Amino acid sequence: MTAMTTCLDRPGLLPRLSPHHLYRARLVEPLLASTARVKLLCAPPGSGKSALLAECMLSAPATCEVRWLPLAGEAISVGGFCQRLARTLGLKTSDESELLEYLARLPTATWLFIDDYCRVPDPELDLLLDRLLASSSPMVTWWLSGRRRPQCNWPRLLLDDELYDGDRAALAFNQGEIEKLLHHLEPAQAAKGAERILRHSGGWCAGVRIALLQKCDWTRHDTLCGRPDTLHDYLEHELFANLTPELAEAWRVLALLPRFNARLSDHLFGAGEGAQYLSVLQALGCFIEPWQDSTDWLQVFAPLALLMRDEPWPAARFWHRRACQWFVAEQDWKAAFEQALLAQEFEVAVSLLQHFSFEQLFEEQTVVLLLRLHEQRGDELLFGSPQLVGLITAALLFAGRFEQAAECIEQLSRFTPQPSATLQRQLIARWQAQQGWLLHLLGRMEASRAHFLEALGELDLECWPARLMCLSGLTQQALLRGELDVAQALNREALCLARAQGSLVFEGLLELDHAQLLEQRGASCRADDLLANMHGLLCQQHANAEPLLGRIALRRGRLNLSLGRAQQAATYFESGLQICLRSQDKRALYGFLGLAQLAANRLDYAQAFDLLRDAERMMQQRRIPETVYRSVLLHTSIQFWLQQGRSELAHEALIRVLRHYRGPCARQAPPATLELVDSLEYLLILTEVYLGRAQAPLERLEAQLQRASQRGMVALQAQLHLAVAEVAWLKGDPDAARQSLAQGLALVERCNLQQALCDLQLRQPLLPQAIGLTGLGDDHQAPGAPQNRLSQREIQVLRLVAQGNSNQQIADLLFISLHTVKTHARRINGKLGVERRTQAVAKAKVLGIVT
Repeated sequence: MTAMTTCLDRPGLLPRLSPHHLYRARLVEPLLASTARVKLLCAPPGSGKSALLAECMLSAPATCEVRWLPLAGEAISVGGFCQRLARTLGLKTSDESELLEYLARLPTATWLFIDDYCRVPDPELDLLLDRLLASSSPMVTWWLSGRRRPQCNWPRLLLDDELYDGDRAALAFNQGEIEKLLHHLEPAQAAKGAERILRHSGGWCAGVRIALLQKCDWTRHDTLCGRPDTLHDYLEHELFANLTPELAEAWRVLALLPRFNARLSDHLFGAGEGAQYLSVLQALGCFIEPWQDSTDWLQVFAPLALLMRDEPWPAARFWHRRACQWFVAEQDWKAAFEQALLAQEFEVAVSLLQHFSFEQLFEEQTVVLLLRLHEQRGDELLFGSPQLVGLITAALLFAGRFEQAAECIEQLSRFTPQPSATLQRQLIARWQAQQGWLLHLLGRMEASRAHFLEALGELDLECWPARLMCLSGLTQQALLRGELDVAQALNREALCLARAQGSLVFEGLLELDHAQLLEQRGASCRADDLLANMHGLLCQQHANAEPLLGRIALRRGRLNLSLGRAQQAATYFESGLQICLRSQDKRALYGFLGLAQLAANRLDYAQAFDLLRDAERMMQQRRIPETVYRSVLLHTSIQFWLQQGRSELAHEALIRVLRHYRGPCARQAPPATLELVDSLEYLLILTEVYLGRAQAPLERLEAQLQRASQRGMVALQAQLHLAVAEVAWLKGDPDAARQSLAQGLALVERCNLQQALCDLQLRQPLLPQAIGLTGLGDDHQAPGAPQNRLSQREIQVLRLVAQGNSNQQIADLLFISLHTVKTHARRINGKLGVERRTQAVAKAKVLGIVT
């Protein structure tokens, strides 16, 4: 409830807003603009209802009478309400009929605010309110807030255009508004902190305020720290204190469940009684909301549900067991499996897995649940059925736990011999399919390909999921070899099979391969449109396929990065990263890499390397083999080092990483980074040129370019043309540089490959001007331009540094403290990606900041 205070230009006590209050025009302006004479805000506690009404009250016209009636949600009789209302209106009598007559004849414009209406259902009081609303003068505007919706004739008011019904979801803070509350932080820190607070609080106003009180470093820690009891205390006073013990226990049980409805509530708490509990909790505004826009299923507001699930409660196992029984009866196998795990009924959980299919790995938290079961009962699972072992193996491969996956695959031998030769061949073929994927992900292409081909020769139509995975693996290997036509034929065959089986999940997986094929051919826009369409289909027809949506988001982030759409790319990378982290997908790595690349494009190398370190830490914590991520991380680091002029460091890393991709035991690149080896090869040539150690660099690049052209890899051709131009310029051949740059720009323009051009400009910003090519516009220069990154004061400091002034001299010249000068210098180095002031001056001269 909002605090009250006296107001100089209004009679009586009126609400006072917090000094930390944030004005939100998107909420206030529609309310003020509405001509409805009844404006209703119904939402759970802590949603900001009172503050919003106070904002509107303070914006009332000077000619308008304002009356504020705070009820504090308390139970009140009809007579007591009439007395309070009469006192607020300045009347001497509190008789209902006289109140009705007074309001019906009120001649002056009056705004009457009733804040935090009675929380306990009271039919008589609601009928009185209904009579007041119906008979009052058009000069009276009613502003009502409360946790529950009074039983009034709202349909009539709606039909007469006299009701403004506030959207409870709109009351939540969005990320931009939370960033404004973090105005004391640097913009980048504020954005990151706001994202974390939004994720933990769901934008719930009280949750955001509690997070702000905790004073923790949201930019570095995933969990909020400080005063953990504040939220518990808030719930105790604002929620549990208003519930009977039976309702409080029912709410706590429902908070344990991912979703529930009236029938499940009846099963848990008794026939008829459970549904009644649920109805009362909804009426009291106890944070119960629709689950995924369902008309039947409900959930407790997610941040509060997570809080309750984290609390130790011995009785929880009993309720999870009861819920598991109901889901089994409903044949909702995945929900039953989850409840069995939470009830620690592991034998039951294992028995339920017989109802699972491979497609369900890409539904919600299935992989997380399977990994949890494997951690608890891994040895027992190996004695199950081949289908069970295969399912666990697939989950381990998805999460990148290759060593454990190999152990599971070995256990398939336990199930031989099968009763018939046909079943025996099918079992061996399934073993080959999974062994093929393990070897494929470990970078052993030839052995993997042999397994895929042999498995395809034996798998019949009933084993179509395994056939599809073999075809997908062969498609990715063809892409890695640059055999684009072969990849296209394999992908088309797989897509036809997936569609014939009606499997939208498999179709989505295969379209990811298709998008990589289109990207190699320089058709990034088509690839993005393809994935956008698949995203829409999955959202419409397969609402639970979140892990697959995470992979699609990451691939769309890469495509939009290539197309030069930085803002869209950032959105996709952030979304995909969070989904992959939740679903234990090893592809989360590429979310970190994409965000790091965007930071480097802004010349924020400090943040870029922080993101790479976060990626490495995450992969190590999840026990993912280095072959999955080491070379990819080093490739990205090498690009950044070359942009910073750290060629020696880049050369050492290139020699080390390329050892794995050369010679008779060479590994293939990770499937998600098809150009990795080619990119490392030309970066090595560039690095040797920088260090003066290159042998025939132009000839080697031309040979690479010819191979890329023969394979039809347009995106790679563009990068190589730009690399040839760079080497030719550094070797003193401006004519050859001009010609190659023009060819590269033609491909960039035709295929919209903006990131390739950005990489060149970050390495050599003066190259186009030096060879007399002025066709690069401001749009191309924008990614690497630091003018928008350095403040005017930082530019002043940098120019004085370039003139040879010491820190103390700069402080005296600018009339600022020595500490402030050092702070500016540290920020300048970070933004320019350098470590010393001499490097900052050199970089600033190259970029044209100082002369």
